[in-house]
Amino acid sequence: MKQGYIQFMRENAPFLATGALLSFLSSFGQTFFIAVFAGDIRAEFNLSHGDWGLLYMIGTAASAVAMVFAGGLADKLRVRTLGVSVAVLLAAACVTMAFNTITLILPFVIFALRFAGQGMMTHTAVVAMARWFVATRGKALAIAGLGFMLAEATLPLTFVWLKTLADWRMLWIGAAVFVLAMIPVLIRLLRLERTPQSAIQENASPGMKDHHWTRQDALRHPLFWSLTPAMMFFPAFATAFWFHQVHFAEIKGYSHLALVAVFPIGTAVLAMSTIAYGWMIDRVGAKTLLPFYLLPLVAAFVLHWSADSLAWTALAVCLMGLAGGGQSTVLMAVWSEFYGTRNIGSIKAAAAAVMVLGSAIGPGLSGWLIDIGVGFEQQMLGYAASFIFASLVMIVPLRRASANLPHPA
Repeated sequence: MKQGYIQFMRENAPFLATGALLSFLSSFGQTFFIAVFAGDIRAEFNLSHGDWGLLYMIGTAASAVAMVFAGGLADKLRVRTLGVSVAVLLAAACVTMAFNTITLILPFVIFALRFAGQGMMTHTAVVAMARWFVATRGKALAIAGLGFMLAEATLPLTFVWLKTLADWRMLWIGAAVFVLAMIPVLIRLLRLERTPQSAIQENASPGMKDHHWTRQDALRHPLFWSLTPAMMFFPAFATAFWFHQVHFAEIKGYSHLALVAVFPIGTAVLAMSTIAYGWMIDRVGAKTLLPFYLLPLVAAFVLHWSADSLAWTALAVCLMGLAGGGQSTVLMAVWSEFYGTRNIGSIKAAAAAVMVLGSAIGPGLSGWLIDIGVGFEQQMLGYAASFIFASLVMIVPLRRASANLPHPA
């Protein structure tokens, strides 16, 4: 019988806590955290909404490119070494944001925050879970993801409140201090790493055709490209929604505070969904769940288009959370399931680059469409259609790839 969550967490606490902590720390480079300071940054640097969106897109897109080259470090370095190095870089980026007064440097600061936070910190957490756990990979990914959800539920409200007590620049210094304070915790948790680097080659599990796929192999395989729309559309359009939340509240006639108040409900659904998907992955495999996990987003964005009350918007946010549980577990488990774990760091880096690129394109594209007269509400219908396309385009390549998976012992 497979382990229950409580027993699993008890037996693997240091490793799961590492994944959750890395996921939490990634929040300091995530859109939901940076957006808390958007008004302060625009006022400080005299930026319009379009200027800020463009600078954010440039910095994020550059971090996506960097991920392609840096992500493979997860195949060469211990999690302890890589995690600590990325934490130092993230803290340095936070300090730079606190002291920077030059507009031209701002894209480089955004790049560093996005690369170290959303990019490498998340990447390190996911690769660690995928490599350390095989039969219980779904549970491990789900539990690690709870760190991100805790941050998403608590940090925005906390820092909005702290801005009433302290200057916004001081809060970025506080973020840097917190990240640095977590480094000894990471080192303590990983005194004995679950899979030492010297044993990675021996303990790696193979993918399709009992083969240990390289990134070059994966990029030549049709499955990877059939999943690109799913990888890109979710972060693109979800980020667009969060990035333009003030505008969305205005066109719907909500107060911004009322809209933000429903977000923790979505985070709660995201947490439950992540746990549920982790449980299902370990029982039926990621390949079975893959074609369906995006479908709640279709309903979510149709509701965002049609909603005439905050209750309907809250339901749409909950549906986004439901799909988010699949994005953070199913899609991540697929790479290990189909391509094996020996080179999972470099393969996952390519996937992460696509996702980060999506999160760069979303705010810029949606803002440009608003400027040329395509209303944000009308865009929601296009977003919904894109998720139908993403779900359909993967079906045939997924079926063919599944036939080549190794048979369980």
